[in-house]
Amino acid sequence: MIDELADIQFMALKNLLLFLIVSAVDAICILLGSFIGHSIRSIGLFTGAITGGVLGVAAAVWLAACLRLLERASYAATFVGGLIGFVVAAVIAVKNLRGPVIPMAAVGLIGLGALLAKIVSNKRAAL
Repeated sequence: MIDELADIQFMALKNLLLFLIVSAVDAICILLGSFIGHSIRSIGLFTGAITGGVLGVAAAVWLAACLRLLERASYAATFVGGLIGFVVAAVIAVKNLRGPVIPMAAVGLIGLGALLAKIVSNKRAAL
């Protein structure tokens, strides 16, 4: 009973860290990509943000795999889930550019997408 509780707490901590890493790394990559893109030309802002977002999801999921927050078998599913979260976050952020709060909060959807995909992948592997 105590071992099961410890396992659940450990898994919850790993999931929280995965969420935070994917959200934070991708937010930084989106920001850097948009800065670099904007320095090239004005339309490059969105191109840079998209490129940074996709590369950020890949880098964050790779980092999470290196830190053993997810199994290598669920790497692809977690990456795809992060990309889906990125697309949803991008749509919300672009529609709400009047202030910084909603675009910043939308970044959490990227981590949430990666986390949900990891959980689904692990449940499918257990079947």
